[in-house]
Amino acid sequence: MSDIDQPVAHPPVTDWVHDFDHTDPQWTEDPFPIWDELRAASPVVHTKRFLGCYLPTTYEAVREIANDTEHFSSRRIIVRDVRPEITSRNAAPPITSDPPEHKPAKQLLLPPFTPDAMKKLEPRVRAICNELIDDFIAEDKVDAAARYTKHIPVRAIAHMLGIPESDSDLFINWIHMILELGIRDESKLLQAVQEMTTYFGGHIEARKNKPTDDLISYLMNARDKNGNPLEDTHVLGSLRLLLIAGIDTTWSAIGSSLWHLAKTPADRERLIAEPGLIPTAVEELLRAYSPVTMAREVVKETTVSGCPVKPGNMVLLSFPAANRDPKMFPDADKVVIDRRENRHAAFGLGIHRCVGSNLARMEMQVALEEWLKRIPDFRLDPAGTVTWSQGTVRGPRQLPFLLGKAM
Repeated sequence: MSDIDQPVAHPPVTDWVHDFDHTDPQWTEDPFPIWDELRAASPVVHTKRFLGCYLPTTYEAVREIANDTEHFSSRRIIVRDVRPEITSRNAAPPITSDPPEHKPAKQLLLPPFTPDAMKKLEPRVRAICNELIDDFIAEDKVDAAARYTKHIPVRAIAHMLGIPESDSDLFINWIHMILELGIRDESKLLQAVQEMTTYFGGHIEARKNKPTDDLISYLMNARDKNGNPLEDTHVLGSLRLLLIAGIDTTWSAIGSSLWHLAKTPADRERLIAEPGLIPTAVEELLRAYSPVTMAREVVKETTVSGCPVKPGNMVLLSFPAANRDPKMFPDADKVVIDRRENRHAAFGLGIHRCVGSNLARMEMQVALEEWLKRIPDFRLDPAGTVTWSQGTVRGPRQLPFLLGKAM
């Protein structure tokens, strides 16, 4: 990152309970003790940063807000330094939609993400994983984030959208600009949105003359609740959502899972010996290292778990913090890969629960299966540094491993 790209600095946090900041390096590096401290203080805490923002700290408080569309709007889903006027109702439907527009927008997106649709996609995802592993399996060390985890969901979603998998670096850059740099730098966010709009606009135009069998054509052929074709802005908004929500989240989840297995040999060896346990382990890794924090805007005064919340504030809806609540999960701070009862909130709660959860689960499962099959021996490289992404989605961005013989 050049100096020009450096975001505006926030003062360091000295009082987490009254002045939290989810972009603070301490939070980025290790948020778990911070969440414990906040949860012990109150079910809902507040900061004046980001023009005023609440954070529910318990599973119950997060669930209450996620299920309350009357007092909390989804029109803004990222907590940022600025809160510009909303000019498009089709920013990224259905994730930015409120009732009654939300339900029809979401129902349009469900058919391409059914379990059956994922079974058809699975062979391509396995092939992607193996193509990536082929490139570094002979090496002694690898940055698993740069060479493996980030490419799997990017190439899978590109395959579904019918756009070139070779454009994946473009997509990765846009996501970095929107989800990380854009929190503090409005111009980066606007630049990325504009570039995405131009890119997808070209693909929409091309399909008007020559329809294809992919997700872009599927959306172009879809009809709204009145039987009319979707406006181009709706198609563009949904494509932006699929790209952003379908990539960074899953690459973060796969990366956190491999990070855990690299530093927890007992869990790694058990999954190699019992590959049938991988789907259960995936659920626990999703709970323990949930990548996604969403946001809501308070639109009407109310109380949450007895705490007053007022309009004019945002809410940082931390599903990861909810998933570490000991009242909901016994041994919440431990990773129990054979945990049977696991009602985690990694894919959200309420009407906005993730459309792509079947895709994310399949990608995680396949990514772990193929890696463990071919690279059973790996650990963190003590000479390297693991770095984590900042902001709304948390996952390893550098993941230096020693492989096989180098261990």
